[in-house]
Amino acid sequence: MSIKSRKVAIIGTGLVGSSCAYALVNQGICEEIIMIDINKDRAKSEALDLMHSVEYMSLRTKIRVGSYEDCNDVDAVVITAGPPPQPGQTRLDTLEVSVKICNSIVEPVMKSGFNGFFILASNPVDVISYHVLKLSGLPKNKVIGTGTALDTARLKSIISEKLGGIDTKSIQAFAMGEHGDSQMVPWSCVTVAGESFLKLVSNYNKIEEDNLDDIVKETAKAGWEIINGKGSTYYGIGATVVGVLKAIFHDEKKVIPVSALLEGEYEQNDVYMGVPSILGKNGIEKIIELDMKEKEKYEFNNSANILKEYIAKLGY
Repeated sequence: MSIKSRKVAIIGTGLVGSSCAYALVNQGICEEIIMIDINKDRAKSEALDLMHSVEYMSLRTKIRVGSYEDCNDVDAVVITAGPPPQPGQTRLDTLEVSVKICNSIVEPVMKSGFNGFFILASNPVDVISYHVLKLSGLPKNKVIGTGTALDTARLKSIISEKLGGIDTKSIQAFAMGEHGDSQMVPWSCVTVAGESFLKLVSNYNKIEEDNLDDIVKETAKAGWEIINGKGSTYYGIGATVVGVLKAIFHDEKKVIPVSALLEGEYEQNDVYMGVPSILGKNGIEKIIELDMKEKEKYEFNNSANILKEYIAKLGY
């Protein structure tokens, strides 16, 4: 009987990439991690630091520094490399620089013979995911952006706080659309332990239907609050990436709102957006289409139009 070790390459070993690697090691998701960065000293230092933690983890994960050529037989390549937004910028404003970085990565990775999953965390993640799909030539189920998965975790945390601390795992809610300012929440589909959220809020003085737009804005701005306080977000996105990889490696059939290519779903085409998707051993196995109200459809379509505008800037 042959046993195949699971291997993950992380490209970009800054705060986000190293947090992804630590979450992988901590949760014992794979047997080998390859750290790749243009700054080889940084990659080596992060690899060493991670290696020294393995003694006290549940799995003896092998961690090493590598190059794009080493991606030939990995199961997944995680791309976290990219510029952080400068003061006054949105994630979309970083597109030009992010595309250049992406171009320098994807071509040599594909040249290595790579045929696994791309997991994209670089912003603007929806547009970058579309670009990687076109650059790589891989099927759409294998090119996955983190999308609104982290936004959804933030949304559920906010809802939980406003409902007196209800466990976030008892809340069914999704942030959808752009991982950015135009994201939306289909409130008509939100439930708490099976009960309609819109019916439930009438019992809580802290929430009124008129305040729902404020919750969406608070969710979209949550990352900026963290950035303003400590310069970057990395634990949340690191855990999000590992959640996606875990769903694939363990064939969990878990629903996560990742950035996926729409081809008729939600009446949208040729655009990557954050939508609830079933993740399993084949990557994105199915996109879940929620039955949204007209106002929610309008908000979702508005987000799609913004993303299409930026995709068009790349010549597609």
